[in-house]
Amino acid sequence: MFISEKEIEIRYAETDQMGVVYHANYLIWLELGRTKLIEDIGYTYAGLEEQGVLAPVTDLSIQYKQALRYGQKAIVRTWVEQHGRLRTVYGYEVLHADGTLAATAKSEHVLVKKDSFRPVSLKKIDPDWHEKYEEIKKAPDGVRN
Repeated sequence: MFISEKEIEIRYAETDQMGVVYHANYLIWLELGRTKLIEDIGYTYAGLEEQGVLAPVTDLSIQYKQALRYGQKAIVRTWVEQHGRLRTVYGYEVLHADGTLAATAKSEHVLVKKDSFRPVSLKKIDPDWHEKYEEIKKAPDGVRN
């Protein structure tokens, strides 16, 4: 299993009146982590879009564990949890700089054609990318590939 890491400097604008990172900002950080994972393995979201393909989120869950605050750094760890014919599930951990767990999350995505929004397989669009996901995804029962 391959895990990508993205460091985030927490900005004042990302916090609420209590000085805690506002919950919706985690969604943005997950996207940054997912984008970094894709770039780390040699691909880009922009490349998909150039082919007329989008990757909408079909499901998302976040479990908040410990608050992050302005002035701290967060680390977003991202991996491919599952990858099938039409769906890819990404797993995430958001950590404090010292490694303390701040949140866990999963997001599910389906590739669709931009013009029709009909689902399409990554294997059909980019067989090499599909094979890379198969190679790096989390093995069943948490066993490392």
